[in-house]
Amino acid sequence: MSRRDEIAQNLAAVQSKISRPDVTLIVVTKTYPASDVQILQELGVVNFGENRNEEGLEKSAIVSGRWHFQGEIQSRKLRDIAQWADVIHSLDNSSHATKLNSVAEKPVDIFLQLSLDGDPARGGLTAPELLALGAQVETLPMLNLVGLMCVLPLGLEPAIGFTQVAEIHRNFQVEFPAAQSLSAGMSGDYEIAIDCGATHIRVGSQILGKRPTHG
Repeated sequence: MSRRDEIAQNLAAVQSKISRPDVTLIVVTKTYPASDVQILQELGVVNFGENRNEEGLEKSAIVSGRWHFQGEIQSRKLRDIAQWADVIHSLDNSSHATKLNSVAEKPVDIFLQLSLDGDPARGGLTAPELLALGAQVETLPMLNLVGLMCVLPLGLEPAIGFTQVAEIHRNFQVEFPAAQSLSAGMSGDYEIAIDCGATHIRVGSQILGKRPTHG
């Protein structure tokens, strides 16, 4: 089977399990070659996700689309990230918001990163902390607050975790009615995330196969 046929088959399988028409599939291309991204584009994919600035810069210069940054934000790389990322899923810091607003040359859609367990190693803010950052982002003209993103803590049952995330998102929307999007769910749990209300899912290995170990 050719690489194109393999990707096409896997993509179709994932798309067949997306149970709501309003769900945006972001194909996570980190560590995979730009040639895979070109195949995805030919197959009709428009939303691509990257966790590393360097890969995002490289691949977005080769393949046009809607590019999503979902990795840990480093302040010194924000200017570069703002060049190629149309959407950032992992904003969890007031100073990063301020800097991003100052370096962005085009508006950037922003998901605030929610943490269910408050583990600083995994990034994100607790539900009460999100409100202050949301209020700040709404004052920054180059940032467009669209919703929340969450990666579940390791070991938490997905149905339980995503139900909690959806409730926090509903409460967040009381204060920020325009923040209607919820970025939740990856290769192993996206179907459950969709059932719980996710509007954006981030799927890599289910479509592109086992991730290369290098890089």
